[in-house]
Amino acid sequence: MTTTTTTSSSAPVRTPRAGRRRFRTVVRVLALAAVLAVTGLVVPDSEVASTRVALVKVERSHAVDLSPDVVWILGIGSDARPWEDMTRTRGDALQLVGIHTKTGAATAIGIARDSWVDIPGHGRNRINAALTFGGPQLQARTVAGLVGIEPDYVMVTRFEGFEGMVREIGPIEVNNPYFFADANLKREGFRAGRIKLGWYDAMAYSRIRKGLTNGDFGRSSNQQKVIRGIHRRILEKQREPGFVERGVAAVLRHTDTDASPVELYRIAQAIGKVKPGKVSTCVVQGSLGQAGAASVVFPDVAAARRYGDDARKDATIDRC
Repeated sequence: MTTTTTTSSSAPVRTPRAGRRRFRTVVRVLALAAVLAVTGLVVPDSEVASTRVALVKVERSHAVDLSPDVVWILGIGSDARPWEDMTRTRGDALQLVGIHTKTGAATAIGIARDSWVDIPGHGRNRINAALTFGGPQLQARTVAGLVGIEPDYVMVTRFEGFEGMVREIGPIEVNNPYFFADANLKREGFRAGRIKLGWYDAMAYSRIRKGLTNGDFGRSSNQQKVIRGIHRRILEKQREPGFVERGVAAVLRHTDTDASPVELYRIAQAIGKVKPGKVSTCVVQGSLGQAGAASVVFPDVAAARRYGDDARKDATIDRC
């Protein structure tokens, strides 16, 4: 697996007390930064305790030429019901995030959920069907087939966790390019310009598709705007007394992961260095069409591969 150039000697191994202290630092960084680059982890204490986040290490299906300085995380927003396994239901949001461990650069490649692609062992289908067929491992391989980069980890979250995080940190700001509305999620709509989003509006802004001029592609772009807004807001609040501790406690209660403490430390090292001015975002475009009776998106594979080629070594895309 290629995550960072940090070796196991960076792990907290000097004394038990030092180990606990180092691990607490790791989780704090994870709680305050990892979710910004990918999606929401922090949930309010008043919520009924349940798994809101799954962080799964990808088992490499083949050798992939990746930079050892870049860690890749596939973020998936699941609309699974409380009684459903969120790692085996279709994702509503797909963002492949790369983070350079040395430069502080990061990039997010958004993928429309209805993208019609090859799913290993299952023929052609919507890209988010891979999660239902084979869980995070198959979803990772399917995204790799489109972009050319297989992530190191897959992070799946419920939208309740996303809402809870925005409720916890307070309103975020995004730059909305044009007015749009949705009869079910936001009847009065979102005006153009710099706007503030509370927890419900942030969720609606991220999920609305039908009111957008460019449908799924616009929704993916809006999700990236919200992620940036969350990033900025947490940077503002991270020094407030008790903010870090609340985030840490929530993450520990609501996260299920097979990653080791050393791996969490490596991830946290990378994400903790992300600089807002070095974040680039692109959405894989495509054309609308039909696959049998299904309305789907035929992604621009050449553009997807170009994004992957551009970002593979340095987590930077020069142009979309």
